Amino acid sequence: MNAGSIKQIEEYIAGTRKEFDLDLDIQTGTPFQQSVWQTLLTIPFGQTQHYGAIADGINNPKAVRAVGGAIGRNPISIVIPCHRIIGKNGSLTGYSGGIDVKIKLLAIEGVQYSV
Repeated sequence: MNAGSIKQIEEYIAGTRKEFDLDLDIQTGTPFQQSVWQTLLTIPFGQTQHYGAIADGINNPKAVRAVGGAIGRNPISIVIPCHRIIGKNGSLTGYSGGIDVKIKLLAIEGVQYSV
């Protein structure tokens, strides 16, 4: 990670940046994982989606569990915003950094949750 990347993440955490302008190389995953990660990048700041919506977005509506697996392997979890993914019923679900971190990231974006 270079200084520009770190600065953008610091700005995001401070609440002054809503989008990242980084040259992402997400070629490390499978084509399926890459399509999930690309779809995550389309979720706007301050909004959430559920796993089924991501599966629908990649034209594979029955792949909800596989979508969850791909999200769990996200290589850049703040920049590729997997914290914006919630359960279909609105519940908070797993996050590699822990649910408390997920709640804090969502709060930065104006989305309020409590455990």
